[in-house]
Amino acid sequence: MKKIKIIAIAIFIANLFLGCEKDDICEDGTPTTPRIVVEFYDNLNPTVKKTVTNLGIVADGMTTGILYNGVSTIEVPLQTTADITKYSFIYDSQNVDFLLRNEDKITLNYTRTDVFISRACGYKTVFSLLDNPNGIVKTIDTDNWIKEIVIQQYNILNEDEVHVKIFF
Repeated sequence: MKKIKIIAIAIFIANLFLGCEKDDICEDGTPTTPRIVVEFYDNLNPTVKKTVTNLGIVADGMTTGILYNGVSTIEVPLQTTADITKYSFIYDSQNVDFLLRNEDKITLNYTRTDVFISRACGYKTVFSLLDNPNGIVKTIDTDNWIKEIVIQQYNILNEDEVHVKIFF
């Protein structure tokens, strides 16, 4: 009888371990949907990075956005549910004199591809900027602070490289 109890307990414990499944936890550091990396350069000296002061970025249809101060490189998300993202890049956006703020509107056109990561992490979206003059469009106004936009990397697969350079 004692042997039967020991065997029953051993079978019960074995079933506990055999019934376990791997945890579905998406580990930190797993690649996710990348943001577009933008670097700013001096328009008069195009090889020199330039710091932007009080740069406000507001998505189309929104009233508030992100404020960057004293940066030469930023990372901005793209929409994963559409093939277009529109932003207002506002130079000196915190200036108390509203007339001294300078807003340029940028439209990014791209294609999206969903890539399966794992059961725990799901999918990420990668982007390809259109490889033509309409990949990034700047709305022309009478006082653009952005002088030129150059696409450096058309495929946005990660955040390890610069995708776009803006000269001002």
